Amino acid sequence: MDAHELSERGARLLAEALLLPPEERVELTDQLIFTLEPEYLRRVEDAWMEEADARLDAYESGEMDAIPADEAIAMVLEAARKKAPRKSPVP
Repeated sequence: MDAHELSERGARLLAEALLLPPEERVELTDQLIFTLEPEYLRRVEDAWMEEADARLDAYESGEMDAIPADEAIAMVLEAARKKAPRKSPVP
């Protein structure tokens, strides 16, 4: 099994979790995240900080334009609808 693949049990749990209302999925996600090792959480936060810094640098240098938040959210939601389950950005 690949490092990012779910076991059969994990796939069953995911399928069941996807049947929950959005609010419960968010709460379940939060609770699962907080069970992770502090080192993993630190690496995830570091990866997000690097991404945020890179985007701010690109914006400030004129390489990237800002767009209204509602437009950005609509783009993200559309991409999420089209995309297969994502892989973790941290090994």
